[in-house]
Amino acid sequence: MRKKIVYNQPLEKQIGFSRAVRVGNIIAVSGTAPIAVDGSVTTPGDVYGQTKRCLEIIKDVIEKTGGNITDVIRTRIFLTDIEEWKKAAEAHGEYFSETQPACTFVEVSRFIHPEWLIEIEADAVISPDNEDHH
Repeated sequence: MRKKIVYNQPLEKQIGFSRAVRVGNIIAVSGTAPIAVDGSVTTPGDVYGQTKRCLEIIKDVIEKTGGNITDVIRTRIFLTDIEEWKKAAEAHGEYFSETQPACTFVEVSRFIHPEWLIEIEADAVISPDNEDHH
C-alpha cells in the first residue's frame, strides 16, 4: 500500500513531491516549512512560532495518513541560525517530551523562501498494536 498526502501547494507539482508518503506502516514527512493556511510565512522572525507551525503541519499530515504524532521515531530540524536551537527545542519538546524520538539539529545557509527560519522532517512507524486505535 502506498498513500501520498498533498496540500496542493505550488511547489509540490513544481518539485514533484508529496507532503508525506505512507508505505505499509512507515510514514515519511517531507521537509516542512512554516507555511500558514493562506500560503504566507507564519510568524516571520520567530523561530519558536515557526517551529510550532511546522509541527502542527507534521501532526496533521501524519494523522491524515492514519498515524499519530506519538508514532514519530525521528525528526530532523534544519535552522538558518543554530544559535536559535533552544527556541526550536522548546516547541519540539511540547510535542515530543513523552515519546522522545531520535532528533537531529542542523544549521543550513538558507531555504527556498528567505523568511523561513526552520524546516522539519519526520519519520513515523505505526505499530501494528496501535493501528486500530488511531
